[in-house]
This record gives sequence, C-alpha cells and structure tokens, in this order.
Amino acid sequence: MKKTFLFLIAAATLCACSQKPAETATQSTGKSLILYYSQTNATRQVAQLLQQKTGADIDSIVAQQPYNGDFNETIIRCQKEFADSIAPEIKPLSRNIAEYDTIYLGYPVWFGTYAQPVAGLIKSVDLSGKVIIPFCTFGSGGLRTSTSRLATALPQAKLLQGFGIRGARTEAASAELDQFLIRIGVKPGSLQKLPDYGEERKVTDADKKVFDAACGSYPMPLGTPVTVCTRETDTATDYEFVTESTTPDGQPMHTRICISVSKAEGAIPEFIQAIR
Repeated sequence: MKKTFLFLIAAATLCACSQKPAETATQSTGKSLILYYSQTNATRQVAQLLQQKTGADIDSIVAQQPYNGDFNETIIRCQKEFADSIAPEIKPLSRNIAEYDTIYLGYPVWFGTYAQPVAGLIKSVDLSGKVIIPFCTFGSGGLRTSTSRLATALPQAKLLQGFGIRGARTEAASAELDQFLIRIGVKPGSLQKLPDYGEERKVTDADKKVFDAACGSYPMPLGTPVTVCTRETDTATDYEFVTESTTPDGQPMHTRICISVSKAEGAIPEFIQAIR
C-alpha cells in the first residue's frame, strides 16, 4: 500500500485561518492516556511528541485484521465497511481505559472522518465520562468533520477541541502542539492573539504564484483560486484562498485553502490545509 492515503483523506477542519475559542481541559490530578491508530507513522510521530510534552501514558490501537493490502484493496475494504456500518475488531489494549480520566485520541483521517480502527475502539471500549482530546493527521483536512463524528459517536464523553496537522508537515508538529496545549489549558503559557484577515480580494498573478508554490505538488485537485485575503503575523504572511471547482456530480464547490509563508530567509509557501 502506498505511503499515504491520499484518496482516503477529505478536507474540512478547524485551523489557524479559522479558529474558534477552545474549551479548556479540566485541571485535575486524573491520569491521561494517549491512544492512537497510525497507518503510515505520521500519527505515531504526533502521539510520541504528545507523550514527551504531557508525560501521559501511551498505547496504540491495532486492528485484528490489519489494513495491509495494496492501495486499491484498502480503499475497497474501507468503502465496504462504511457502506455496511462495519466497525473492525481491534486487539485488546495493553492499558486499562478505566484507570484514565483523559484520553488523547489520535488517528489519520480517512474519507473525511476518523480511521476505521477508531470505530472499532468506540464499539469495544467504554469511553463514557472521559475527557476526549482528538488529534489527527491528514492529507488536506478533516479535523472538524472527524471530531463532529466523534461527538455523535461518544455522547457521554466530554469532547474538547482537537489538533490536526497535514502528514506532510509533521516536522512542524512540535511547535504547533505547544500552542495547542497552551490553548486548551494543559500547558502553562500565553498565546499571541492572531490579527484578523484583511478584506477578501481577487487573486493577482503574484498571489497565484504563492498558491502554485504551496499546492502545485499536491496530487488531488484543490480548485482554481479566485479570491484571497491575507494577514501579517510576527513570523509569517498567512493567505486564505477561496478556490472554485465542481463536485463529482457537477455541483459548484468552494474550498478555502490556508497557506503560510514564513518571514525567514529562503522560506517557501507552505500548504497548511483545505476547508471544504
């Protein structure tokens, strides 16, 4: 199977270009567990960083029948599981969930939601009353849609705002996790208030060059950029493009593409995520 599940990843997520105030984690002496499923090692990297930063225990979710076929076989299996509402069985966890108050729940985004082994976890393990802090990796987006599905699947849990990052950007995860943990009250510190974006305007040739430099190598269509707004921070210029495209059934679709250009010398535009 290919290294990334590009066709399994959909967009629609909460990001720096569209942030809402986060609900904070309760300050308690209860134990925390980082529980994750990783298919290509990206989610594992984020989970290990979380462990370093929080000191929480850690455990992995393992499917009884691994998703280790080729790319097409994996897509066919996942499509059937979604269509038939099948939650794959998982192997017993090495940690006792009952001992933990807070669960950092990690996963790659497949088809716009959490990977199927997480559905298996939800089916087999009681997470009622737990504080759930989602974190995910994705090709273009999916934090908001996946956490919305988690909220529906776990009505008796307390779900906090989650953390998401593109699998191609895991080298930036450490600094962004620090900001996230401060934001939800797990780590002490203060955050710089981000300025508002400026007025939306038509894309210029210079804007298009920024868009192409950031997204030109992305293998899935992101649409044609038509408008953009920007903001300046201490360290970067952030862009929020609106692109036009069509859905598979021919309906018009608009997507917001978040790009950041660091002010460091020689920096290149970086595709942060897409919001559909």
